[in-house]
Amino acid sequence: MAPISPWHVDGDWFDACKCNVPCPCTFAQPPTSGDCDGIMVYRIRQGHYGEISLNGLNLVGVVHFVGNIWAGETKATLGMFIDRRADEAQRAALQLIWSGQAGGFPETFARQIGKMLGIEYAPIDVEVAHDLADWRAQIPGRVNTYSEALTGPTTPPGKRVQTLNAPGSETGPGMVATWGRAIKHTVEAFGFKWDWGGRSSKHIPFDWSGPS
Repeated sequence: MAPISPWHVDGDWFDACKCNVPCPCTFAQPPTSGDCDGIMVYRIRQGHYGEISLNGLNLVGVVHFVGNIWAGETKATLGMFIDRRADEAQRAALQLIWSGQAGGFPETFARQIGKMLGIEYAPIDVEVAHDLADWRAQIPGRVNTYSEALTGPTTPPGKRVQTLNAPGSETGPGMVATWGRAIKHTVEAFGFKWDWGGRSSKHIPFDWSGPS
């Protein structure tokens, strides 16, 4: 295997899942119903692998697992979409990083994957409001999710419901999780088909580097 080039990516991660609000997985607890169907969206704001720019590219994972994934009780089944705008070199770099082969936090997360259903290259449309009022992602005919930030009668206007130092943060230590509700959450891909609108969603930034 060729030496891994230095790399760095930062951006927005968000999910939508089957769990009730708030998703217990972020607190390193079992899913609400004992199992979880979810999507994980990654929007790279800035990134590179060696001299290869990864700016502005998107990825979407479609995942299912049973039990507490952080407690080592289970491993997930995953299908991955990679932005079809990525050229051959960018595709190779993204696969090295997200598979965990290039080190960094994705190596830790990759250990939770038991079965990989495949990779598809697709148009991925992602939007995240600058004030985190909402976030959405769409892959035509495959994935459609739209979430609004959680609020309530005692939430100060313009403020977000957030968690610091979550024990099961899906993007690693030290990140702030902003909670929402998935107004839309449909998947028909990699043999999965579900509609879990109205359940949990959250946004967490990511900032990763490697290979160390």
